[in-house]
Amino acid sequence: MPDADRRDMQEKGFLNHMADKEQGPPPGRSNRAGKLPQPEKKLQEAVCVLLVELCERFTFFGIVCNMILFCTVKLGYRSYQAAIVNMCFVGTSTLTPVLVGWLAEYLVGRVKLVCICMFLHFLGTALLPVVSFPFEDVYIDRRHILHTLPKREQKIVFYFALLTASLGIGGIRAIVCPLSAYSLEDCGPKELLSFFNWFHWLVNLNSAVVFVSISYIQQSVARNLGFLIPFVSGLMAMITIHMVRGEMIYKPKTDSSLLTTFGVIFSALKTCCVRYRYFSAGVTNWLDHAKENHGGQYSETQVEGTKSLARLFPLFTFQILYRTCVMQIPSGYYLQTMNSNLHFSGFVLPVAAMNVISIVPLLILVPILECINSWLFSSKGDGHSPTIYIVVGHLSAALSVMVAGFSEMHRKRFPQVEQTLSEEVLLVSSMPCFHLAPQYILLGVAEALVTPSCSLLSFRLVPDTMRGISMHFLALFNGAGCFMGAFFVQTAHAGTQGNWFPHLLHEGKLERFFFFLASLMMVNTLGFWAIAHRYNNLHQDCTNEFRGCLPGEKLLKHEKAIKHYNTVLESSPILSPMEKT
Repeated sequence: MPDADRRDMQEKGFLNHMADKEQGPPPGRSNRAGKLPQPEKKLQEAVCVLLVELCERFTFFGIVCNMILFCTVKLGYRSYQAAIVNMCFVGTSTLTPVLVGWLAEYLVGRVKLVCICMFLHFLGTALLPVVSFPFEDVYIDRRHILHTLPKREQKIVFYFALLTASLGIGGIRAIVCPLSAYSLEDCGPKELLSFFNWFHWLVNLNSAVVFVSISYIQQSVARNLGFLIPFVSGLMAMITIHMVRGEMIYKPKTDSSLLTTFGVIFSALKTCCVRYRYFSAGVTNWLDHAKENHGGQYSETQVEGTKSLARLFPLFTFQILYRTCVMQIPSGYYLQTMNSNLHFSGFVLPVAAMNVISIVPLLILVPILECINSWLFSSKGDGHSPTIYIVVGHLSAALSVMVAGFSEMHRKRFPQVEQTLSEEVLLVSSMPCFHLAPQYILLGVAEALVTPSCSLLSFRLVPDTMRGISMHFLALFNGAGCFMGAFFVQTAHAGTQGNWFPHLLHEGKLERFFFFLASLMMVNTLGFWAIAHRYNNLHQDCTNEFRGCLPGEKLLKHEKAIKHYNTVLESSPILSPMEKT
């Protein structure tokens, strides 16, 4: 009896401990004595995360907005080379959050890695103005007081600055501003779609401010005032240090990891090949080969989570070519605008200011889409699937690139005039740059429809333990789209001897490149439309469905069924006493 009493006391103590843990603060947050109350601290966390997010986007768009103009005029790059550099920087900045997230989880502490990434971010943004500083314009008594930085060293510093800045951007996005820091676990489809709509609306509003202000400063007023970018980076560092000291850096759950997901896939492929070669084992899904009871190395929990994620791989794959089309804004579309007439009422527009035309439709459409979504979710009990938005967005992107091809043909019919950009005189078409507005508008409409919808599907259609990994995979495929755009530009230039992506646009056939990309995007749109029905059920409870596949949950279900059967046997008046025994 004393042993039984002791066991009862231990069980009660364990249950009380678990209850205290459930009532305590959520994972990743501390609630020590002397700190701010929970509501005030959550508000402060949200404000700090939002400020850091906006500062990071400000510096990112400030680097991207005039990179092609800087590479062609200052560094002497050809047009296709400048486009490749810009797309590779965007792709690297998209992929580095995945790498830094892995480093924070396995190799380096989160706080230490935040400090390293903030230093890299500030170093990169501080070196970029050094590269662009006009050393040749500094004189005293008709003599240079500073030596001009040689081209080779200038390019080395430039690439080093881009690399360190992209690594810093990845650390900020992965650790300080991850999507899981916004506490979206308990949100339904309507709330999630609303969050993603307004989140991308705010990010694009910030980018519109950057494209108008920073691009004009860099291009027309004073190029060395690009020091404003590292100033914003330093402000972001101070806010982040405040978050570190106040223990407001989010610590996500570590139930799953990117390496585990890749390991499950490779283990399943390896075991599957061996089984097909030597044995014939029947399994319902090829990923089941990675389970321990089928000869693999991973548990049932890890494999079932990967299976739910693998269902989204077709969705991710069809986003690669779409992202390639979107990357025409800072590459092909930018070159078209740079080679068009930028004069408007005696004022020279900054080249990157045309990007605002692609942002305006998004800023207008998001409130309209919010009203439509609210009406649909209220009129229909199960709401609606955003796959129709993705199909229409892909179609809009294909039309945008097609219109860009026709605009290029139209642009070359105008006579050439001289135009000064960054103190360099260029021969450009006399066609007003506003004739290119339709292609920007169509791509802006596509972004308003596709990006929030893809984020919603990636977040909603997997169990809560896999949502961070799902967003990482979406980032991987988006980054692949950026690098595919760079690959297309390099291949088109090399394969046609510079005809499809020329340095001087009036001497080549850039419209053929756009028509080729538009035809690929049309096929991509039809392909996604064919599989869109797989992602229609937003109200599917993936978490409970995932748990129901686990052995423990199956055992509990069997035990409940046996208990229910025994209860029926005992209470049934039909059975005789002999049958009951």
